[in-house]
Amino acid sequence: MIDVAVIGGGISGLSCAYFLVRRGYDVAVLERQVHPGGKAVSERIDGFLMEHGPSSVSPLPDDVRLLSGEVGLDSDRLGLGAEVRNRYLTTSGALARISTGPTGLLTAPYLSLGGRGRLLAEIAVPRPREQRVESVADFFMRRFGREFADKVIDPLAGGLFAARATELDMAAAFPRLLEMERRSGSLTRAVVARMIAGTRMPGGRLFSWRDGIGALPRVLARRLGDRIASGIAVRHIVQERLGLSIDAGRAGRFGVRSVVVATQPHVAASLAEPLNREAAEQLHAIPAPPISVVFLGYRRDQVAHPLDGVGYLTASGERRQVSGALFCSTMFEGRAPEGHVAMLLYIGGSRAPEAASLPSADLATLARADVGELLGARGEPVITRIRRWERGLPQMTLGHRSRLAVLAQAVRQVPGLFLTGNYIDGVGVAGCVACARRTADDVAEFLCGERRIQDPPQRVIAVQTKRV
Repeated sequence: MIDVAVIGGGISGLSCAYFLVRRGYDVAVLERQVHPGGKAVSERIDGFLMEHGPSSVSPLPDDVRLLSGEVGLDSDRLGLGAEVRNRYLTTSGALARISTGPTGLLTAPYLSLGGRGRLLAEIAVPRPREQRVESVADFFMRRFGREFADKVIDPLAGGLFAARATELDMAAAFPRLLEMERRSGSLTRAVVARMIAGTRMPGGRLFSWRDGIGALPRVLARRLGDRIASGIAVRHIVQERLGLSIDAGRAGRFGVRSVVVATQPHVAASLAEPLNREAAEQLHAIPAPPISVVFLGYRRDQVAHPLDGVGYLTASGERRQVSGALFCSTMFEGRAPEGHVAMLLYIGGSRAPEAASLPSADLATLARADVGELLGARGEPVITRIRRWERGLPQMTLGHRSRLAVLAQAVRQVPGLFLTGNYIDGVGVAGCVACARRTADDVAEFLCGERRIQDPPQRVIAVQTKRV
């Protein structure tokens, strides 16, 4: 009987396994695919680097930054390029340029004068007397006005979560902003107070590694070595008198003291079904619409736009099938050969799930038409690659925080069972690593037989477990 079986070898599962091994536990990682890493796939193609999944890392939570140092990746860490000076949003078939400075939206003509004035009036908007389930769109509309919600927050929700702002749960997507409102009564007041106190705002510039996001699961896999069993599809988890047992198909059946399920929600639901029906129901309720990624490489002289930003985002009202694009070669060095540029375009998500399933030729045509119209890209790309994800990012739809609370309570009914993944504490790499670290802490606490501490009710950030 081993201490922990981690089911799923993506960033969440590998990180959790690494944290547990570092504590001295006997851990086995069971991964269905031949190669671990999940969606964090970085591929070198003729001097270009294509990110098939996540393309950058947020500096918060800082667990992933600390992990990068622990596993020896800091020497390969890359910050955003110096050319990232502007944000871009589509408007009427063109790109609106907005400075990345704090007054960018106030000085750019992207919003109307009335819309910009409404931003300044946010400080006078009262906070609600009681907390309620609120969409991202409703929160920002209430605080900053409809135009800001429709033209800034809607495309941001599409870019960060592949979701509609009207369907996204504010408490799950942006909990820190809700806390700022609760404490200060206004986001503007909170920012001003921090400036006066000389305190930095939460946030910072995105980063990656020289060989892409895939560098993290690769180095974690090397650290874990033969603790990873690839090509293993777990069939069942069974509750036994002295723990849990796993039916791993051709790998046999074996006993474990605890199990961490680090898979996509629909897979976790199928594994949880025999153990706790309510947990399975909550997991099944988390949608993950398909998304397709189109990678384009051009000679620099083929593209008229300066590409002096992270990329561009598109509001739903623009009625474009491409939700946004990243300027990969501007974001980080080494993403394209000398004299060339690289871009990633995203099609699908909750806005247009049917578009993600278009034939590859149609997806390529859509992407080329978008960069042709908006960036002045001319001629045939040097390289075109497409990656389809039948299940994309899990959607934190309205009530997601309450769903996680019910899920946590249901999973507690199965001693030794834990869940971790990007549907718990954020879809980004940083959220996955932070959740994995906390889950590892909870597993260690369980294995040590220590009394569990009752979690505060404000926010669920890891099933079974501690919250902040």
